[in-house]
Amino acid sequence: MGRIEYSAEISDLLGRVRRRPTAGWPWRPGEPVPAGLPVKQSWGWLFAPDGRVLTLVNPKDGIVSLPGGSLEPEDRGDPGAALARESAEEAQAEIGRPHYLGYLYDRVGSANGGHECARVRMAAALRRVGPTAPDPASGRHYRRLLVAPGLAVELLGWGAPGLRQARAAVACAVGRLGVPAVADETIEELPAAGCRFPEAGRTF
Repeated sequence: MGRIEYSAEISDLLGRVRRRPTAGWPWRPGEPVPAGLPVKQSWGWLFAPDGRVLTLVNPKDGIVSLPGGSLEPEDRGDPGAALARESAEEAQAEIGRPHYLGYLYDRVGSANGGHECARVRMAAALRRVGPTAPDPASGRHYRRLLVAPGLAVELLGWGAPGLRQARAAVACAVGRLGVPAVADETIEELPAAGCRFPEAGRTF
């Protein structure tokens, strides 16, 4: 593994990262969501061509997240549509076709009024990001970092279950998106003006 590189500004930002407590939702890799279990959220591992993934940092509270969020009526029950919409709103990101990875089983249903639900995870290629802007739903203005998937798990505070999820995402990205199995270890903040990503390998 190469040396992890980042600027003094990113070092300061990472020094203020605050991790959420682990929720403990069981990870169901590759399993379809059972009939009758509502899908309430969709979050994505969004891959740059070099194998790094997009993470969002809220500079106000230090919370790190993957792009994604709750399904809205306009998504028509489609987790892929929800991920594309949320990625555009939160990160001003345009993504390729999302690929289903599995779901987290939320028995408590904190995203569903106290009733059990599923929180879907997907993988997709990053195509471009536009100029940085606040999320219209929350007003949050996220910092957009590209990091290796393993480091993303550390920043998210997801522990061993998160690492298993990241491995599933990487396996999908290598096979379907053409990214390398070993990601670039450099930590990079995407430019405020936005950028475009080249095609990585094959997509199907």
